[in-house]
Amino acid sequence: MKWVARLTCPREIDKLTPFIFVSGTLFIVATPIGNLSDISERAKTILRDASVVACEDTRTSGNLLQHLGLKKPLFAYHEHNEQRMAPTLADRVAAGESVALICDAGTPTLSDPGFRVVRECRRRGLTVTPIPGPCAFIAALSASGLPTHAFRYAGFLPPKSAARLRFLEGIRDAQETHILYESCHRIEKFTAEILETLGPERVICLARELTKLHETILTGPAALIAPQMCGNNLRGEFVVLIAPAGFVL
Repeated sequence: MKWVARLTCPREIDKLTPFIFVSGTLFIVATPIGNLSDISERAKTILRDASVVACEDTRTSGNLLQHLGLKKPLFAYHEHNEQRMAPTLADRVAAGESVALICDAGTPTLSDPGFRVVRECRRRGLTVTPIPGPCAFIAALSASGLPTHAFRYAGFLPPKSAARLRFLEGIRDAQETHILYESCHRIEKFTAEILETLGPERVICLARELTKLHETILTGPAALIAPQMCGNNLRGEFVVLIAPAGFVL
């Protein structure tokens, strides 16, 4: 296999340089995680001018494009067909088409589909350009009050308790903030596991519904935060942040 090193952009660009749309490019486009006003002007331009938009759910992405006043061909690219469809999308980029890759919310490839098509394009020496924007775990970290100088992102942990407990045991003495995602169906059990494994004084932050009307960010010792996860009215996806050992607010 021949590996090709290639710069994403052949020239330096500053804030005064007008954006030039380049065909034959895979654009990794971040989209709002809740508030649709968070989409950038550059992201709108890419979605408007792209040959095709590759997305997780055509219905969700169709609603976003409709909100933006755009009508574009949508190409389903999700966890169930990603391995099979990555070469197809790369073929389109190689043929000179511009492909905008988006996920249902946030930045593609971060606990969302996209890694395989990016890798395929990189292997072929094709241009891949990030269009930065919303990211749930970065938003949560910035507002958590936990240390930001060093952190590790773990994505979704395995669903079984044994695996989650091994993860928690492994970060008992960690010197950096750990960040992961958890569903509303397991958040009560997981926070109880944090309390049991890392102790009542370990500082954690739980964030959900970020940028939405009912945005909630709770930061404090596990003994205070974990009991608030009891009940059946929890909805949405949670960002869980675990502070370094010994950290106090």
